[in-house]
Amino acid sequence: MAGYKPVAIQTYPVLGEKITQDTLYWNNYKTPVQIKEFGAVSKVDFSPQPPYNYAVTASSRIHIYGRYSQEPIKTFSRFKDTAYCATFRQDGRLLVAGSEDGGIQLFDISGRAPLRQFEGHTKAVHTVDFTADKYHVVSGADDYTVKLWDIPNSKEILTFKEHFDYVRCGCASKLNPDLFVTGSYDHTVKMFDARTNQSVISVEHGQPVESVLLFPSGGLLVSAGGRYVKVWDMLKGGQLLVSLKNHHKTVTCLCLSSSGQRLLSGSLDRKVKVYSTTSYKVVHSFDYAASILSLALAHEDETIVVGMTNGILSVKHRKSEAKKDSLPRRRRPAYRTFIKGKNYMKQQDDILINRPSKKHLELYDRDLKNFRISKALDRVLEPSCAIKTPEITVSIIKELNRRGVLANALAGRDEKEISRVLNFLIRNLSQPRFAPVLINAAEIIIDIYLPVIGQSPVVDKKFLLLQGLVEKEIDYQRELLETLGMMDMLFATMTRKGSTSLLQQNTSDGFLENKKIES
Repeated sequence: MAGYKPVAIQTYPVLGEKITQDTLYWNNYKTPVQIKEFGAVSKVDFSPQPPYNYAVTASSRIHIYGRYSQEPIKTFSRFKDTAYCATFRQDGRLLVAGSEDGGIQLFDISGRAPLRQFEGHTKAVHTVDFTADKYHVVSGADDYTVKLWDIPNSKEILTFKEHFDYVRCGCASKLNPDLFVTGSYDHTVKMFDARTNQSVISVEHGQPVESVLLFPSGGLLVSAGGRYVKVWDMLKGGQLLVSLKNHHKTVTCLCLSSSGQRLLSGSLDRKVKVYSTTSYKVVHSFDYAASILSLALAHEDETIVVGMTNGILSVKHRKSEAKKDSLPRRRRPAYRTFIKGKNYMKQQDDILINRPSKKHLELYDRDLKNFRISKALDRVLEPSCAIKTPEITVSIIKELNRRGVLANALAGRDEKEISRVLNFLIRNLSQPRFAPVLINAAEIIIDIYLPVIGQSPVVDKKFLLLQGLVEKEIDYQRELLETLGMMDMLFATMTRKGSTSLLQQNTSDGFLENKKIES
């Protein structure tokens, strides 16, 4: 017993995404806070000024949330029908909102009643934005029109009727107060100039346009519709730079990081993709529980807010850096104190005495040492071990199989214990690094507990899942072996042809040399 050797935990290569600077940056968020709204979250917009509150448009209400609050600090609900969009002004003091009845209302953040009301659209207004001079509002609606409004006089200035379907998205230039962009379900994206009373650039997206985004410099325009995200060069008259197709369903929203180096897109496939604005390749991806309708980033990317179709608002806050302890610490021994004598060279008459280091066994090793095989298996099937470090559980199963006692360790279990074993197998059987060990364990379990199937509906359901996984994995292995056999035949044929051609070349060279000698 004194010479017991602990179980060697085999390390398996983990197949996952490559760790990059973007991975570390975008994974540095806390666990998301989920807030339940009254309906689908159609729009989220952050205030450009401190304290960076954000407006959430859902159903017939607009809620203003503090950056770290889970309850709205203010609610605007004076709408006759569903509100679709709300946008902050550049100074963060005013908020403009559009609703289904075609009305547009202007709110002061410090009050509750609307300051201005703009009436002119006959159908639902889906996009509103402030121009760069802060005194005009651009709106687009389902009546196919785009309108420019004057805030002080509450009057309509211009109306553009160049779209032939619903206008569902738009944005104003951050630099030029006369330029703004709209996207429509007629598959076009148009840039309008208030000085010419008409569109100056029109591009064909090819799909109903759900979202548009103009870079702060105004040189690049991004449009989203269908499964495509397209980038256009506005300085070259709307030339297409790149077309991205990384989502599996319709892309519904776009967002730009604070630095302008990363572009984010949300889709109905429940994913948020992060692109590099230099290479336009996906550098990171977020997964969510439901289809995504809206997306927004706070100042310095400190908070990311995602609105979904099920009315859930997911809020992620960036982790704060660990603060250094300002209290004076007790002075510790210098480094030379710990390395003193490390470089001493042994003399001829010296006797070297090594202090034996005591090795502490893990709990499962102690159980194996005392032949408590069932208890050792139970320890590594605990969620803290089976989920976080499944390679330890697999190593113990492999060791029990090597000893020939795996069947004894798995036998005689009740419903709860066998469910834990089946859950582990179902979770990890499809992983190639664990499959050779777990397939054998699954076959043993099926042989042992097959006679008692039908006594527990929970165990029966998991048995069916496990049996299906085992059969599928065996089919995969069979197909892989067949493919390997075909590849071996191809390689053997290529090698044989290469050696034959080399032999023919040597023979022909020898024949020519003999001819030369004879001549």
